[in-house]
Amino acid sequence: MDLDSLRKQIDAHDIQLVDVINKRLTLAAEIGKIKRDTGGDIYVPEREDAVFRKVTAQNKGPIKDDALRAIYREVMSAAIALEKALLVAYLGPEASNTHAAAIKKFGASVDYHAMATIGDIFTAVEKGEADVAVIPIENSTEGSVREALDSFVESDLKIVGQLYMEISHALISQSSLDKIKRVYSKDQALAQCRHWLQRHVPHAQIIDAPSTSRAVQIAKDDPEAAAVAGELAAAHYGVPVLMRNIQDKADNTTRFFVLARKPAGPVGGGKDMSSYLVSLGEEAASHSGALLKMLMPLAERGINLSKIESRPSKKRPWEYNFFLDVSGHFDDPAMKEALADLRKFCPVVKWLGSYPAVN
Repeated sequence: MDLDSLRKQIDAHDIQLVDVINKRLTLAAEIGKIKRDTGGDIYVPEREDAVFRKVTAQNKGPIKDDALRAIYREVMSAAIALEKALLVAYLGPEASNTHAAAIKKFGASVDYHAMATIGDIFTAVEKGEADVAVIPIENSTEGSVREALDSFVESDLKIVGQLYMEISHALISQSSLDKIKRVYSKDQALAQCRHWLQRHVPHAQIIDAPSTSRAVQIAKDDPEAAAVAGELAAAHYGVPVLMRNIQDKADNTTRFFVLARKPAGPVGGGKDMSSYLVSLGEEAASHSGALLKMLMPLAERGINLSKIESRPSKKRPWEYNFFLDVSGHFDDPAMKEALADLRKFCPVVKWLGSYPAVN
């Protein structure tokens, strides 16, 4: 077949695609009316996950599953916008890594609001000033975001989703390397590029900034400054990229949580994860093997522990909160039994949320 014939076929398929997408969105708008009348949630994580799994299961190629999910992400973003305006809070300013993660999760059709701190994000969602939020929780190189973990202690918000995003850092400045006297960025970003900075700008002072985006704003106004940030921020604020991929580890990945006021329902089929905050209180100090005792109710029921991390409780010296990520949903019978056993000797067993495991 010649080029013109192939293009005519593509044009015909495009017409069909537009028609089908609009029919799907019309149905989504009707669902939105029902949800508004009944007080239902606009963003339903378990339904979103089910759609992604169904469409990728039907995929016979040549399109890759990641590309298909990206297309459906925008279709579903448009559908959510038709159902009701959804406001997503994120750690800003604009063009930060968390902003990029939020767009990856919710698409281009919803509304976004930058917040200065993780504490501000929790408050905004708790007060209903934002519907959901996206926060960074841990990095593969530098570990957990302490402020995020500590915020769960007093908050009743629930984790309803997660996503992983590869983070590529660039050195961004209006000057050449030899003229840079100060390098600004978020503490985690600076740590992820520590060795590169020591080798290439050893003469520069390393300075913490509230965010990677704020660092780029500083570099825009100060010709002797540079920022460590993503290329999205460089393009957004109009500052040149001097060097790309300056992170010390090639597989530098950050995990993000999606927060909401109401919990997510189960996906089922072994596709759920749950997070908990557990405190042993005096048990840890007065009994040997207390930590093992805490884990046994999970192990005895075949509940896989994928992460455990401790943080000072800030209530009494040497008392710790433990953050656990485990397989399964809060409503699973085995999980209920394990939690009942935990509560027999743990003064605090707090459910932080259940959410779909990453596809």
